Amino acid sequence: MTLRIAYSPCPNDTFVFDAWAHGRVPCAPALDVTFADIDITNGMAERGEYDVLKVSYAVLPWVLDEYALLPCGGALGRGCGPLVLTREVGTDLAGKTVAVPSERSTAYLLFRLWTADVVPGGVGKVVVMPFHEIMPAVRDGKVDAGLVIHEARFTYQDYGLHCLADMGEHWESVTGLPIPLGAIIAKRSLGDETLRLLAESARTSVRMAWEDPEVSRPYVLEHAQEMDPAVADQHIGLYVNEFTSDLGPDGYAAVRGLLTRAAAEGLIPPLGRDALSFV
Repeated sequence: MTLRIAYSPCPNDTFVFDAWAHGRVPCAPALDVTFADIDITNGMAERGEYDVLKVSYAVLPWVLDEYALLPCGGALGRGCGPLVLTREVGTDLAGKTVAVPSERSTAYLLFRLWTADVVPGGVGKVVVMPFHEIMPAVRDGKVDAGLVIHEARFTYQDYGLHCLADMGEHWESVTGLPIPLGAIIAKRSLGDETLRLLAESARTSVRMAWEDPEVSRPYVLEHAQEMDPAVADQHIGLYVNEFTSDLGPDGYAAVRGLLTRAAAEGLIPPLGRDALSFV
């Protein structure tokens, strides 16, 4: 059995899936891998196009009828939230134009919850851009601010930009919970037995990467878009953690907390009671 999977070329995803994608996880199904930005994979999930996908937690309310959330392989954590960047320190975002990587992303949900608390009247216009175009757009004055994710945490100062706010810090201060960022989902039609196998395969692939990180390095750097190897290592260290191996009670509480609060604000549809349950 070969399954079609899509995930990003970011170091955390290639690190997590290296062993599985290259056939080193015993008994795991073979993978036909497509690389795509998170905004693209979110759309794939809404159209039901792939067997397994890395998506934003924010898109789950639209896809959980067809897909199941796997309890491992994704990205949650502390101190790893999206940042709002500006050219000037302390920019007032009221009425301003802000670039975001996706309107169906966890980053955007966190941003909307933050603006509801701290930007009276809200921002002016939101424009969607591929995440790698956002910092140059802020630097060049094409937008007033940018919501950035991934390795931008480590490189935004190279663009002469300033961090106006950390969405993760705001979320953690309000809730005390880790930040849910990216989820691994698989089609329910694959059946419970296969879903359990997929979860165990993802968990084993993560553990194999931890046991010998150098094995995954060529795969990580091949797809890291000319990223400095030291930045790639920081990226992996921040986004691949105990929640990647197993969501656990705190992980599930964070996911449900984010989606419940966002639904209460009218940003997403409400979740069904058992929507996050795994087989």
